[in-house]
Amino acid sequence: MASKKQNGLFEILKTEGNARRGRFHTVHGDIETPVFMNVGTSAAIKGGVSTGDLYEVGCQVELSNTYHLHIRPGDDLIYRMGGLHKFFNWDRPILTDSGGFQVFSLAKLRKITEEGVSFQSHMDGAHIFMGPEESMRIQSHLGSTIAMAFDECVENPAPYDYVKRSMERTVRWLTRCKTELARLCAEPGTVNPDQLLFGINQGGTYEDLRIESMRRTAELDLPGYAIGGLAVGEETETMYHIIETVEPYMPKDKPRYLMGVGTPQNILEGVYRGVDFFDCVMPSRNARHGNLFTWHGKMNINNEKYFDDKRPIDENCNCPTCRRYSRAYVRHLFKAREMLGMRLTVLHNLFFYNELMRKIRDALDAGNYEAFYRQYVDLLASRSEE
Repeated sequence: MASKKQNGLFEILKTEGNARRGRFHTVHGDIETPVFMNVGTSAAIKGGVSTGDLYEVGCQVELSNTYHLHIRPGDDLIYRMGGLHKFFNWDRPILTDSGGFQVFSLAKLRKITEEGVSFQSHMDGAHIFMGPEESMRIQSHLGSTIAMAFDECVENPAPYDYVKRSMERTVRWLTRCKTELARLCAEPGTVNPDQLLFGINQGGTYEDLRIESMRRTAELDLPGYAIGGLAVGEETETMYHIIETVEPYMPKDKPRYLMGVGTPQNILEGVYRGVDFFDCVMPSRNARHGNLFTWHGKMNINNEKYFDDKRPIDENCNCPTCRRYSRAYVRHLFKAREMLGMRLTVLHNLFFYNELMRKIRDALDAGNYEAFYRQYVDLLASRSEE
């Protein structure tokens, strides 16, 4: 555990081009970067994965969502239970998303004002208001290690004038988030008085807006910075271009987080461009449909060719599934609609992602990330022939 003096300190251990090998100190333990955060939206990984499993598959950081936990079971309950760490029995870092993305992606009816957003719950239609102060209050109740600022995520492409107004409002909201979280952390009875706030860069696909957003966000001197509003409709190459555009304006001594991204190929490209933190529902979501990531490419365990295949999903994988079960058995579970099939494939994909990050860190430590990147960037995006 980091001391309060070290909390939020980011050490750059090594660089190779724009790629960075780092260590982020928090009160819930150090985070070795680059890192992939395993997404447990409602304080659980979909697919029957427990916190004990998360330790086994090498998870460093769990990510939960402010909006979903506010809707159910309610952040007041989690606060009374001692915070999110105690609620689902996890002692490593947790990052909570602010709920901004879900407000804009799930709410069919919403009204945006300077104060915040009025919308209807996707669960029962109940009227809810959420703004910077409300998001910070909820996240303070949850007691996460890292709280994300409340922002507006605009779908790409969107008109320039709207994106500009939205970006400027997001910067104003960030100032309010910082003020409110500082107040909450000083309150007696706060679950985590050392909670860290990350700001979010917005600006759609417009270079000048992205740069202005980053400059103004960096002025607030926060513990970390995220690039939001990508992988929401734009071409992949556009996403990479925006990262390259923003990166020179991001503080060098603070972690960078690319939100909601993505595939193994996206991660390799993101690290190559200087990103430190990643998250995505893809590994668990794909796994629940039998779509698996391996060191020889992507595979679908439902395919007929695996009917009597005695091999593990990946012979180069040491996950709990590959150590114990054959492709034939896992395929059988899917065809029989046994829940165990989803659990085993989710464990495999999460292990693969965490192992990918470990190998990226090892490559950076050894000074050969360029070679690692060249070896795997296309291979991991291809269809497995095995």
